[in-house]
Amino acid sequence: MDAIKKRILGAVTVMDSDAAARLWEIISFEFSDLDVDWDAIPTAEPDEFDLEMLKAIEEDKDCREFVSSEEAKKMLGCI
Repeated sequence: MDAIKKRILGAVTVMDSDAAARLWEIISFEFSDLDVDWDAIPTAEPDEFDLEMLKAIEEDKDCREFVSSEEAKKMLGCI
């Protein structure tokens, strides 16, 4: 996987559901001319790692530290 895909996955991982849904709408609109059946892409249930992260966020106040959009962009190398 190349660096751009890793950045996208990293960004989506930290998004809330509303932001992820907005991003999906942008992707499907912007790339609607591709020969891709977007509705055929399967959804995935959270794996063990995802569930552990969600549990930590709920239970550990140190996991609730959020950064601004600008800081996240810097961390992801976008700016």
